[in-house]
Amino acid sequence: MAKFLAALLGCTLPSKGASPRLESKSHSQVGLKSSTKQKGTIFSTLAGEKSSSDYKKEQRWTPVYCGLAAACLKSPLIEKPGGKESMPQTPPFSAMFDSSGYNRNLYQSAEDSCGGLCYHDNNLLSGSLEALIQHLVPNVDYYPDRTYIFTFLLSSRLFMHPYELMAKVCHLCVEHQRLSEGDSDKNQMRKIAPKILQLLTEWTETFPYDFRDERMMRNLKDLAHRMASGEEQTYRKNVQQMMQCLIRKLAALSQYEEVLAKLSSTATDRLTVLKTKPQSIQRDIMTVCSDPYTLAQQLTHIELERLNYIGPEEFVQAFVQKDPLDNDKTCYSERKKTRNLEAYVEWFNRLSYLVATEICMPVKKKHRARMIEYFIDVARECFNIGNFNSLMAIISGMNMSPVSRLKKTWAKVKTAKFDILEHQMDPSSNFYNYRTALRGAAQRSLTAHSSREKIVIPFFSLLIKDIYFLNEGCANRLPNGHVNFEKFWELAKQVSEFMTWKQVECPFEHDRKVLQYLLSVPVFSEDALYLASYESEGPENNIEKDRWKSLRSSLLGRV
Repeated sequence: MAKFLAALLGCTLPSKGASPRLESKSHSQVGLKSSTKQKGTIFSTLAGEKSSSDYKKEQRWTPVYCGLAAACLKSPLIEKPGGKESMPQTPPFSAMFDSSGYNRNLYQSAEDSCGGLCYHDNNLLSGSLEALIQHLVPNVDYYPDRTYIFTFLLSSRLFMHPYELMAKVCHLCVEHQRLSEGDSDKNQMRKIAPKILQLLTEWTETFPYDFRDERMMRNLKDLAHRMASGEEQTYRKNVQQMMQCLIRKLAALSQYEEVLAKLSSTATDRLTVLKTKPQSIQRDIMTVCSDPYTLAQQLTHIELERLNYIGPEEFVQAFVQKDPLDNDKTCYSERKKTRNLEAYVEWFNRLSYLVATEICMPVKKKHRARMIEYFIDVARECFNIGNFNSLMAIISGMNMSPVSRLKKTWAKVKTAKFDILEHQMDPSSNFYNYRTALRGAAQRSLTAHSSREKIVIPFFSLLIKDIYFLNEGCANRLPNGHVNFEKFWELAKQVSEFMTWKQVECPFEHDRKVLQYLLSVPVFSEDALYLASYESEGPENNIEKDRWKSLRSSLLGRV
């Protein structure tokens, strides 16, 4: 993990001649109701769907990233339930944080003001960990704002294990329920039961991977069973739906991880395949998908699917350090139950190397130039779609040394479009041009009338870098020992924006053949790329000549 973070934080757009490789070691709208329909995935398509061909090309378009009016979505506070059957309703992620900042106006009861929570202008700024936990748990007259639920569940893992928080929450919920049962007014019990169920639903739908821990699942089942088997059984069906939805999410994650493991285990170096079966791999990306617009759409499929499996907690768990006020806990590795974030970075690396491989493979100079122009068109369409991660991976692959040194090839390429794309992703001024384009895409997404316009896929390594420096730039605790909650409002704001983007349904049709190629075709290693580059355009100096000879000897067994 240390190398993974170090590589991420050092990531900038490489200049020509640099390698973009990042080292890494190693779903539906949130709410009470959840559709039981299983969404098809790229990986299930590759595994079992019938191949479909002759897809109609999607209408080509170019977005306007400049001059978009800001859309301010005010964050509605949660209404207190009025009837005995009503459930607390919560807004979607896109409405959790408004454009001016974030919603910090929470219900403030009399006990909050003197119970270890500090406010300023009705905004929660800090509090003791115990007070914050109590503020999370609903009672007869109170249900926490959704912004608070998300922010605290996201940030609390910096101070305690999720299973420890769940145990405390369950204890408080049971205590509230017990007090209600002793009340002569049974309406009190009817008021608190739906609120507890809603809190559990928020947790299981937004942070389902927490429940890979058997201790979490055991506590959840115990509390759910208590609610479903009590005298008031109105919500038994809702409890069953919550558990079924959670189990489906965890099963989907396990299946996804199995497919990733299979892809990783079968990955081979392209040069090895060429040496053993030279005629078996003569096709290239253009023979599989001649249309750059279609390729950009299929790349977007892969990006959105992999984004969808990244849990919000993975951003925080990547930076977990020991809480200075905690003298007992020493094992933090067990907090991380997934590696979807690392897998996504590995996909970026693979795409970069695939681009470089496809360019260096052709023997003829005109074919290499045509391949470069093809990927320029793919990258431009990725920009138009809002797929900035694939865009950056393609640019990185084209800037790798084995590709950039092909001067005779580049001389035949019309590079005006490529220069524009490089300008958009220029790392100077902290990626100012890219951030401007990203804001435009985000605003377009807020006012979108179609799924296509909702797509925003950020340059992921830069997103991680921003979150890392936000975490490092502010202390988790204040001098008085309080949790610095103002910091976590900002952290939650950034992560919730990502949560909105990752829930977008990809509007493009699957092309099984293209997806199979992108995910599984062998690519050159860095040494093999240099060898292919030298074979295409000979060494220009003694250093390159010596390296060429060394590579021919080690990789091909030739002198």
